[in-house]
Amino acid sequence: MKKSMKRAMAVSMAALMAASMTACGGSGNGSTGAAETGSAAAEAGSAADTAAEKKTLRVAMECAYAPYNWSQPDDSNGAAPIKDSNEYAYGYDVMMAQKISEELGYDLEIVRLDWDSLIPAIQADQVDCVIAGQSITADRLQAVDFSEPYYYASIVTLVKKGGKYENATSVADLAGATCTSQQSTIWYNTCLPQIQDANILAATASAPDMLMSLNADKCDLVVTDQPTGKGALVAYPDFKLLEFGGGDADFQVTDEEINIGISMKKGNTELKDAINGVLATMTKDDFSKMMDEAISVQPLAN
Repeated sequence: MKKSMKRAMAVSMAALMAASMTACGGSGNGSTGAAETGSAAAEAGSAADTAAEKKTLRVAMECAYAPYNWSQPDDSNGAAPIKDSNEYAYGYDVMMAQKISEELGYDLEIVRLDWDSLIPAIQADQVDCVIAGQSITADRLQAVDFSEPYYYASIVTLVKKGGKYENATSVADLAGATCTSQQSTIWYNTCLPQIQDANILAATASAPDMLMSLNADKCDLVVTDQPTGKGALVAYPDFKLLEFGGGDADFQVTDEEINIGISMKKGNTELKDAINGVLATMTKDDFSKMMDEAISVQPLAN
């Protein structure tokens, strides 16, 4: 009797264990396959939910401000498509936007806008941020928030080789020059008025327009930042870049004015903290190497 009870109990336990293993998908029978199929479907559904929740970082820039950003007809060198266009954008700003979006797990959307439309687009929630070589000025800080600098750009002067100001070694040596620069920049608003007796022409709409004015001899010089100046030498070999070394001989600007930042809507601390977290992993040398790469591949037309 005891043996019969023990045998019955053993059979019952074996049946329970088999049922348990089948439910967990531990054996190779048909029930296990059904359980695995259900598990795979659940995982696929979870992946689809994650994809649907993935954010898109909408980044505005001119796409006409080499080496910071420019447009091109294809995706060579890793260029990103421009929204509502058959063109692509590349340059330092695109490279930085790609790094930030990749680190944060976002999709990237490049939006092309005119320079004076960049900040209004942030304020109207048309874009999430602007990565476009903007100096972190006090005036701009009243309208938008900025990240920590993603580049540090010193001020330079571009002249034509063989021109009257080719050998200038200070701002004082530029006295009486006919000059211009891009609108709504510290180059035009802050630097040009420091040239004694300067004939300041109307500001140009874009950096390429500024460079074409100098190339066409409409002015004696233009003032810009170092990356733009270095990039210009690639496209215009007759240009000469003048650097005055800082101090009293140079244009007087604040560190904030030459620190280049990423702008976003005021109060968007979540995005600001996220972007700053990515920038904190990079050094000035990293910025310089990235800029040198952008300059090396920029198209001559931008």
